[in-house]
Amino acid sequence: MMAKATAETHELDRFIDPKVLARIDNLELLSRSVVSGFVNGLHRSPFLGLSLDFAEHRAYMPGDDIRRIDWRLFARTDRFFIKEFEADTNSNFVVILDISSSMSYTGQGLRKLDYGRYLGACLTYFVREQRDRVGLITFDDKVVDYVPPSAKHLEICLHALNRIQPGKGREGSLAEPLLRAADRLRRKGMVALITDLYEPPESVIDAVKPLRGRGHDLMVFHILDPDEVDFPFENTSDFEDLETGSVLPVDPPVLRERYRQTMGKHLEELARVFRENQIDYSRHDTSEPLDFALFDFLSARERLARVR
Repeated sequence: MMAKATAETHELDRFIDPKVLARIDNLELLSRSVVSGFVNGLHRSPFLGLSLDFAEHRAYMPGDDIRRIDWRLFARTDRFFIKEFEADTNSNFVVILDISSSMSYTGQGLRKLDYGRYLGACLTYFVREQRDRVGLITFDDKVVDYVPPSAKHLEICLHALNRIQPGKGREGSLAEPLLRAADRLRRKGMVALITDLYEPPESVIDAVKPLRGRGHDLMVFHILDPDEVDFPFENTSDFEDLETGSVLPVDPPVLRERYRQTMGKHLEELARVFRENQIDYSRHDTSEPLDFALFDFLSARERLARVR
């Protein structure tokens, strides 16, 4: 049995490994393969208790099906509550994807933009399978593309993600695009922000406040290449800023330790400010299988359902 389970795991990994995904041209096929592998793996994992479609509780009313009573909650509260599912309570889900030039970096893993695109497609496909309405916003220093959330917009979202082209000179900024996003997303829902977060942590928190002010449940996916954390370069080279085009000669062995300390502090501060503001945050590198991010998303969704 162990040998069979191991073989099955490797078969699922074949669909989730980012380098394998890069060979799949069809974004719908890619997202369907990843989500199918993730769901099948989840059913065989210790995390079977995570519900794929649970939404929220409501008070029991006479005539309700007693099979939907949450008996664990009854044991804690001595009150009857009914489990509602996504078929009963559909909600809005929107991916907000950073397409600025810094997302074009490619190192040890995929290009960050491609990883973000694949993640956005998988999240959108997964959520639509749960019968929620899906939408998409892409941005650099402004909103570039907007697909309003709808039960019929999965293909439009995937098409918009598929046609994104990286380019130099696209400077990124969170504040203005997220303010415009909050203006457009007036109905409360869940928002997945996918970005590399190259801004001061306090500026990031200020930028997401309009979305929180609208009542949205926000989850931030921080995408980095392993090179950006480890700075493994050896030879003296000219390093180019992908957004401004400015070039700086750098001797990596001399600066490596200082760079790692600065980056480490930045990452710690980001995690701290998100935690203090009760915003779900997860960091992923571009060589990491996508099921890591999907599991973080599903866990966040379960936590939000319990809070409600």
